[in-house]
Amino acid sequence: MPSNALKPPKTSKIPNIFRNQIFIPIAALLILAVFNLIADPTFFRITLDQNSNGDPVLNGYIITVIDYGSELAILALGMTLVTAASGGQDISVGAGIAIAGSVLLRVLCGADSRSAELQAPIIVGFLASCLVAMIFGAFNGSLVAFFKIQPMVATLILFTAGRSIAAWINHNELPIVSDETFSYFGNYIPGIPVPTPFFIAVACFIIMWALLKFTTLGLYVQSVGINEKTSRLNGLNPELIKLLTYVILGVCVAIAGFIKVSRLSTINYSVIAKDIEMDAILAVALGGNALSGGKFSMGSSILGAYVIQFLTTTLYKFDVKSDALPAYKAVVVILLVIMSAPAVREKLSRLAKKLHPAKAAAENS
Repeated sequence: MPSNALKPPKTSKIPNIFRNQIFIPIAALLILAVFNLIADPTFFRITLDQNSNGDPVLNGYIITVIDYGSELAILALGMTLVTAASGGQDISVGAGIAIAGSVLLRVLCGADSRSAELQAPIIVGFLASCLVAMIFGAFNGSLVAFFKIQPMVATLILFTAGRSIAAWINHNELPIVSDETFSYFGNYIPGIPVPTPFFIAVACFIIMWALLKFTTLGLYVQSVGINEKTSRLNGLNPELIKLLTYVILGVCVAIAGFIKVSRLSTINYSVIAKDIEMDAILAVALGGNALSGGKFSMGSSILGAYVIQFLTTTLYKFDVKSDALPAYKAVVVILLVIMSAPAVREKLSRLAKKLHPAKAAAENS
């Protein structure tokens, strides 16, 4: 009997790479990195400068990606759970950010929109915004879970009315927080050159990781998303699980709103977080998560969020006008999402197998 008869056949790992969910966001990141490296290597330059207060801060396009990509990644956490459980997306997160930010400023400024002092501790304002965002999240979740309304249609209500509600909360005024410490959460903490939103995002990542690691939430969400009827027969409550995912997304919306408002210490109801819901959905899709629900990868969604911000920053770098930005982004993202489709990845895997048999035969001989 040949000596290699008992050895298991060696198989190529290349086809498995194409099947891996994180392949597409990594590939997209590498393509963008190579493009910027060729077009303008200074894109990757990071300098240590001083801000207006004389504190050392890191500057550069990569720092911008890390900074603004962090709030998008936080939204992607909640959007991933909503997508996995309900097989739909929440298009009201931008309006939700406006509402949460408006509530935060209302608590901090009180009746006087130009108050020189905080009328309440920052933590109280933040918790109030979280509570309101969770209530609106529960409202969306109830429409989806109990009234069986398609998620995009259910969240269209808040998408349409949300910014008007945000303006009504502060009587159409634009409150300004004069306390300098409030701006630390959306910018830099004195003495720390890395943007604060990155640390907030890391904290959110750790909390979400622990929630999925040490509880059965992730398993329940996937079960409901794959087959709601079967999950019910196994003793789960699909309505409650869907509702919970929307409430969690509400918390993520409040955190993103806190960062957004803290950047400028004020709010513009019609502009704040404009179109951010599309970026959050694209981050989930780019992460290889099925938009029809079911199995998900939180790490891939986080990476997808930073890739979307990388793309946005690249387009701004090359002087693409803001009104044309969505069109450029849509073309690139459509190509990336198509590449992330299971059918396309399967074809790539088959192509790799066709190109590899000679090498596999040589290894097994």
